[in-house]
Amino acid sequence: MHELPALMALLAGALAVTAVSRRLGVSAPLVLVVVGLAVSAIPGVPDYAIDPDVILLLILPPLLYSAALHSSTVGIKANLRPIGLLAVGLVLFTTAVAGLVAWWLVPGLPLSAALVLGAVIAPPDAVAATSIGRRVGLPRRLMTVLSGESLVNDASALTAYRVAVAATIGTGVSLLTGIGMFLLAAVGGTVIGFVIGWVINRVKPMLRDDMLDSAVGLIVPFFAYFVAEEVHTSGVLAVVVAGLYLGHRSPARSAATRVQDKAVWGAADTLLEAVVFALIGLQLSSVVSGVTTGLGPLLAAGCALTAAVVLARVVWVFGAMYLPEWLRGKRPDWRYKLVVSWAGMRGVVSLAAASAIPTVTLSGQPFPHRAEVLFLTFFVTLATLLLHGTTLRRLIERLGVVGGEDYTDALAEAEARHNAARASQQRLDELTADAEPPGDVAEQLRQAAQQRANRAWERLGRSDAELGESPTAAYQRLRGEMLAAERAVFVQFRDNRRIDDEVLRRVMHQLDLEELSLTRD
Repeated sequence: MHELPALMALLAGALAVTAVSRRLGVSAPLVLVVVGLAVSAIPGVPDYAIDPDVILLLILPPLLYSAALHSSTVGIKANLRPIGLLAVGLVLFTTAVAGLVAWWLVPGLPLSAALVLGAVIAPPDAVAATSIGRRVGLPRRLMTVLSGESLVNDASALTAYRVAVAATIGTGVSLLTGIGMFLLAAVGGTVIGFVIGWVINRVKPMLRDDMLDSAVGLIVPFFAYFVAEEVHTSGVLAVVVAGLYLGHRSPARSAATRVQDKAVWGAADTLLEAVVFALIGLQLSSVVSGVTTGLGPLLAAGCALTAAVVLARVVWVFGAMYLPEWLRGKRPDWRYKLVVSWAGMRGVVSLAAASAIPTVTLSGQPFPHRAEVLFLTFFVTLATLLLHGTTLRRLIERLGVVGGEDYTDALAEAEARHNAARASQQRLDELTADAEPPGDVAEQLRQAAQQRANRAWERLGRSDAELGESPTAAYQRLRGEMLAAERAVFVQFRDNRRIDDEVLRRVMHQLDLEELSLTRD
């Protein structure tokens, strides 16, 4: 219970900083890290040392699952090669490069322990990068590649990390055994995630309850991660595959479930992301206090290691992704590759993995240079966040790498809405062929279907400033004002005790759904 005030302060402070950052239009992750650094230096602030079990078991699964739910399975399949090169090839390449650099720079650090450090700092956290890219309008393919990388690279890095830790503590892991562990983690995690997703997708329709449907979805990431980790496969991949499977099939769920899930997971993402980036900055005091050697050489090693991982990503992206395409005569756009190579911000998973390093080996000896490994992980995480986070948006704008999908999307949507309206009207004609419904119900339904189709066509062509207010926009504005007037009357009736709060909530829900239908675009 004595830790509860510190936890409440962390949650409230992280959300407050996020709210201010969004209001000012600046990157919330970067502001959270900087504020966390400043707060950690204040005397008397509680120690917020990262508990790896909390991060890897309670925070990472829901974040990955939510991202997978809202990712495009079709887009990921279409970009498997670049995603695989980044999420697997680049992680292993960075592990080797960073490990060799650390082995050379830190006196007395064994190569196996250096590779542990390399695996820990290998995977970038694309939360900050994708949030920046979304604000500036990065092309969809770039966003898909960065998102796909972030979904899988943690699995590759954590598997390489386990192999390196096993070699360091003396379990006799050979190269062949390490490859076997890697394949088992990848294949096993994928199979488990697919099976869990398949089972949940069959179970949900049987529930016939929107609240239960959403509640079951909340436990999926934790269940998938736990099952996969218990059989020594990749919990990360299990969560991602289950999320992709269920997200791809979400159109089969009820409308109420989809609305609930969007709100629930949106709120969860906001809270968890705010907490993890605040925690990164708050690690300063605990990480520095654990170092017993001089900070000067470690700071120099941290700078060199940061440069190594940054350059490793640039070299890999241009060497393994750009050059083969160029040699085949495809002439890829180098600007896109430069943006991808500069989106290498590390995150809280690196710190959690470093914190989970065993304190002793099997022989009872202390894990070599554990405190230094944790400090260097913190340094590289912080340095890449600040370096890339403060320059990525400017780089994107300077290169002019922006998506041109707005008009194409609007045209495709208009065509789909037009065909959907025709299908709905044909179905209405079939239903009313034998008996016309009372009043002008059928005509109202036909007009509503046509209005939905027209709304998409109105987005094409000239801007609203050139065309003026469209009929649909006028309808939305006027009906919105009417709904506000209706709400005021119901609230007044409640305040005068002429209706009960339960009646008010029921009516408000109906009015809210109508307002959401007006503003769904």
